[in-house]
Amino acid sequence: MPNSVIINKKIKTFKKKIYVSSDKSLSIRCILLAAQAIGVSKVSNLLESEDVLNALKAIKKLGINYSKKKNIYKIYGFGLNSFDTKKKITINAGNSGTLGRLLIGLCARSKNKITIIGDKSLSRRDFSRVTNPIKNFGTKINSKKNCLPVYIEGTEFLRPINYIENKGSAQCKSAVMLAALNAPGITKIKAKKSRNHTELLFKYLKIPIKIKSNKNFDEIEIKGLNEFKSFNYEVPGDISSSAFFIVLTLLSKKSNLIIKKVNINKTRLGIVKILNKMNAKIKFFNKRIYNGEEISDIYIKSANNLKSINCPANLNSSAIDEFLVIFLVAARAKGISTFKKLNELNKKESPRLDISINFLKMIGIKVLKHNDNIKIYGNPNLDLKGNYYVKNFFKDHRVFMMSCIAALVFGGNWKIYDRDSINTSFPKFLTILKTLGARIFWKKEKI
Repeated sequence: MPNSVIINKKIKTFKKKIYVSSDKSLSIRCILLAAQAIGVSKVSNLLESEDVLNALKAIKKLGINYSKKKNIYKIYGFGLNSFDTKKKITINAGNSGTLGRLLIGLCARSKNKITIIGDKSLSRRDFSRVTNPIKNFGTKINSKKNCLPVYIEGTEFLRPINYIENKGSAQCKSAVMLAALNAPGITKIKAKKSRNHTELLFKYLKIPIKIKSNKNFDEIEIKGLNEFKSFNYEVPGDISSSAFFIVLTLLSKKSNLIIKKVNINKTRLGIVKILNKMNAKIKFFNKRIYNGEEISDIYIKSANNLKSINCPANLNSSAIDEFLVIFLVAARAKGISTFKKLNELNKKESPRLDISINFLKMIGIKVLKHNDNIKIYGNPNLDLKGNYYVKNFFKDHRVFMMSCIAALVFGGNWKIYDRDSINTSFPKFLTILKTLGARIFWKKEKI
């Protein structure tokens, strides 16, 4: 079957309610923590994407069994440092930076040698930001040029560390937190503001943790070697997956959309704050708290008078995965939008900042770049008529999905390659687009 899609018509007006895929960050964290809990944990509504399925395969390699019945996964944990492995094992993290980096922390006390590998895209990414602090615990770690494969040899004699995380990376912070579970004494972390799913899960599981929040940093203390019990958890919808449909609705004519049961964790709401500054008027309703996470339904309607933004850099970390579609809104907005300090975008699954700039230029949008700052000159009347091809983007799932949204709202004739890239995070993406009335083809086959 062809691995590209054809889009040659804009989406028509729609008024719908949808559910998006489950939160990937929480799905992976639930699996890894359940593998260290005592007893049988039950996780429902787990995201069944390649990244999450690779997390299940990873704990299986570590000697932790799991089973599935209907919509519930049971994970059979035996407590801290209970992994039962062969002398040498290899774990494939696939395309997931979250899984690859968190595994390094999880395996800091492993009894046998572990090799972590990934696909071509993940193998290009920098892992020193995780391996360096985990080495300080006493774990032996080797790699070539700070990339995968990473070779880990744990030690029974971990020591707690003091760690400063200044990039705003939840992956780095979480890897250290997982290693701290198996270290005696108190590990201290001073971390730039970033996603706090791991902290909230620690609190929910009654793992000894103290958090002092300042304006730009969180000071975290974790007391290690404290066993915790198994748990039940229902994974809510993902705000990152919702972002594509939020922007689709904003840029479509006379449409409105309700997205049900989405995790609106405040550390991930950068996209909503940015878009509302651009006159989007996104609203939350039916809010509730679930195990520390805030869940809500989201209401979006078409926006006719989008305005440019001088985007505050302090929102970058909470919108890091959504900038691709934020740039589409800037392309349609009136005026010049400015975004600063976006270097981290080029350290994701693909060089997303560079790809975004080339993409916007391809559709006729003027973009100026200086270091890691960009200016986007919006065109409220953007209406495409030509032929557009999107390929060679390192099979980055978010680039594929962003391209589909652009095709559906701006018009033109599009061929977008590497359709299977969405399997890493959002396998149902095209199916949901169909329910909204999108016409997408491959060969003579209509989705």
